Amino acid sequence: MSATNRQVRLAARPVGEVKPEDWELLDGPVEEPGPGRFAGRTRVISLDPAMRGWLDDRPSYLPPVAIGEVMRAGSVIEVTASHHPGFQPGDHVVGAFGVQEYVVSDGRGAMKIDTALAPPSTYLGALGMPGMTAYFGLLEVGALKEGETVVVSGAAGAVGTIVGQIAKIKGCRVVGIAGGPAKCAMLTEELGFDAAVDYRAEDVRRALRRHAPDGIDVYFDNVGGDILDAALTRLAMHARVVVCGAISQYNNATPVKGPSNYLSLLVRRARMEGFVVFDYAERYARAARDISAWIGAGRVKVREHVVRGSVDDFPGTLQMLFRGENTGKLVLELA
Repeated sequence: MSATNRQVRLAARPVGEVKPEDWELLDGPVEEPGPGRFAGRTRVISLDPAMRGWLDDRPSYLPPVAIGEVMRAGSVIEVTASHHPGFQPGDHVVGAFGVQEYVVSDGRGAMKIDTALAPPSTYLGALGMPGMTAYFGLLEVGALKEGETVVVSGAAGAVGTIVGQIAKIKGCRVVGIAGGPAKCAMLTEELGFDAAVDYRAEDVRRALRRHAPDGIDVYFDNVGGDILDAALTRLAMHARVVVCGAISQYNNATPVKGPSNYLSLLVRRARMEGFVVFDYAERYARAARDISAWIGAGRVKVREHVVRGSVDDFPGTLQMLFRGENTGKLVLELA
């Protein structure tokens, strides 16, 4: 085992886009597990848009990452030593272990995974928080019904790719909004979306009028800003707007831009509701069984963007999310 544990710690609160100087890369000691604990080496680290919000010192569903603290992240580790009855060397475990090479845990919030059934990265994506977010956001908050029209922004991302495919399984028409012709082609040609809108090259409002002529029944929003405003103008009667995220606003140095077309909610008798996936934790197992079965049957295709490198590559890899450089779930696989 290495004599040091490479870690990424938060050095300063970012203002606008996260900068290299907002991070500190340190070598700490590798701990040995005490009674009731296990140690492991990190294999794969999850990168998620929500990470940007965790860096701001403001009220949220989780406390902010403290200055000097190891960056919060979901990851998959391989157990190397254990004094815990539930975990043995060689086990692969998923949990919020942070951006570091080595981990010691008491097992709280950790779950063993079977890498014979799916790669470790998939337990951070389709079978992890993004998959749970898509499942409960669409089916519970969105109250999806067969035959409806669903529009999802950030459609080529970790959550959006799963949202659209679940909506197709449930018998709906699906329109994805993404950036660039390659991503839009992937949505329609590989994942089965009925249509895709390239927000970089098209007038989104006009494109939604064409692809959703009878209005949008469920709008699953991962982006916020101008795209949310465009979607609000196309709502069907009694539509549901699912507020999952607003990646277009996360790096703002100025106040977040709210929806100027919110009165469409009144006119169309619609509702707009935010949610946090942790509220559905008791039902994760059911969702994972459904998604796993759909993957096995070929009804859900998993798209992952794997960057291979070291812990030192975390800051640069995170920025890929906010520049639209990833397709599907973004993970950092440690060599």
